[in-house]
Amino acid sequence: MPALDPITLSVLQSGLQQVCNEMDLAFVRSAFSPVISEALDRSDGIYHRDTGALIAQGDLGLPVFVGTMQYSTQAVIERAKDLAPGDVYIVNDPYLGGTHLMDVKFVKPFFYRDRLWCWLANTGHWPDTGGMVPGGFSANATEVEQEGLRLPPVKLFKRGELDPEILAIILSNIRLADQRIGDIEAQAAALAVGEKRLTALLDRYGADTVDAAIAELESRASRQMRARIATIPDGTYHGEAWVDSDGVVDQPLRIAMAVTKQGETLTFDMSGSSPPCRGPMNSVIATTRSSIYLAVKHIFPEVPINAGTFEPLHIVDPEGTFLYARYPRPVSGCAAEVSQRIAEAVFDALVKALPDRLFAAPAGTSGNFALGGNDPLTGRPYVMYVISGGGYGGSPEGDGISNGCSTIGISKTTPIEIMEQRYPVLFEQFALHEGSGGAGEHRGGFGVTYSVRLRRGEARASMVMDHGRFGPRGALGGDDGGLNRVHVRVGDADYTPAHLSKDQDIALRPGDVVTVSTPGGGGYGEPFARDPLSVAVDVARGYYTVAEARERFGVVLAPDGTLDEAATDALRAEAPAIAG
Repeated sequence: MPALDPITLSVLQSGLQQVCNEMDLAFVRSAFSPVISEALDRSDGIYHRDTGALIAQGDLGLPVFVGTMQYSTQAVIERAKDLAPGDVYIVNDPYLGGTHLMDVKFVKPFFYRDRLWCWLANTGHWPDTGGMVPGGFSANATEVEQEGLRLPPVKLFKRGELDPEILAIILSNIRLADQRIGDIEAQAAALAVGEKRLTALLDRYGADTVDAAIAELESRASRQMRARIATIPDGTYHGEAWVDSDGVVDQPLRIAMAVTKQGETLTFDMSGSSPPCRGPMNSVIATTRSSIYLAVKHIFPEVPINAGTFEPLHIVDPEGTFLYARYPRPVSGCAAEVSQRIAEAVFDALVKALPDRLFAAPAGTSGNFALGGNDPLTGRPYVMYVISGGGYGGSPEGDGISNGCSTIGISKTTPIEIMEQRYPVLFEQFALHEGSGGAGEHRGGFGVTYSVRLRRGEARASMVMDHGRFGPRGALGGDDGGLNRVHVRVGDADYTPAHLSKDQDIALRPGDVVTVSTPGGGGYGEPFARDPLSVAVDVARGYYTVAEARERFGVVLAPDGTLDEAATDALRAEAPAIAG
């Protein structure tokens, strides 16, 4: 391998990243579905020709796909036959390195000078892949077949030509089949852009030089992560997180996390977690591992991302728990919800070791809400999929962000104007979920509240959310964040899901309204240590009531909202352990 100077190495690192970024942009700009083009629920990357290990991933891709796309690429490598330029495999099987069925992977062999040099892969969230309910988020599913069409690795494109027979099978088993061809072509086009850009990079620097750079970048990422881990005191740290229920059995599921730091490595053991569940909150092992990867990357964001980043992380396979789902367990909630609980458990464990770097738990739910029906105005079916933001946890640096994206990615809520234009709905409210930020010296950020009214036709609503029973955990004495809440107004009757955050097949008619309030982030530090003037400002902005200021922060405000310093000091003095 040729020797590399630091400048060339840096240029090649950025060049590989840019290839992925351009794939991301091509995918976003050409995708038909708003969940991809507007909500950004997708990712693109480059993977090793032999192992499928991550080489580079786009800055605009969802972090949870970092790990899972490695495993789905490996599944393709194991089954690939008679490879040729222009081939593209499609796969969404959760048990073969996937997430849930809606996350559809395309994997393409990349040839350079007639030699397989690497694999290009991407993931796009399709708004529907069949199953019991529009959108695929079946809260009551008890087997994966009820969630949609499951595809093993098969060649969708052969030598650049779309296979009409495979396409026909796919389109015959999903809703909105005539609209999916736009996403399929966009997903394939993004890989073609990557192929063109990567060829140009190799032409300029040579394949041997780029190979040497990839090996060196992986080695450096491993060393950097090991150096960060070394700053953690040796020992075993325990944390936990809870899932509201599995959607079928109304009992919480526990994630028990034991993180052992020894030298320059971290070992993650979740063997004490709840057993496999009947409903769709099981997590496949690829998603479970990827959730730990993204949690550690949140803690050490400065470490560049490739396979070397995760080399010092050892994960004990949690067999016998709901975090190691095997066929036919349903899994629609694994990537969007359970993954975030796993990350929270990591944060909860390591905040004891890294109080100056960690933070309270964020909202930790994607707020998956799907509405499907037939629009009588157009005579066409539709599936509207909504991702919601929530509050971030407070941190040593300050208060948490309000309406931030989920822990697992950078996806955002589709603009309501786009949804009102494309679907027969009216958003009557979109505001902060006041009071939802957990109290603390640095409070949590606030979730959002939105209300959507069905304007015409009949529709079915389904949702797989979380944190309806347990709020995002506070840290170092901070209070938990506010809960996820769902309220449905059907005619003159009010309805709340029995499982609080999960339900399916709610029948809606024109005028019916669904209201969702997402969680706020947990608080960081003792609430009575918060600056009273900051509390007064929060009240003036409508974030908390005067009563909440007193109860949650020990701050007394006069009727006009001004701070009563004497009364505040007296109230806080009644809790000397906290005030001190």
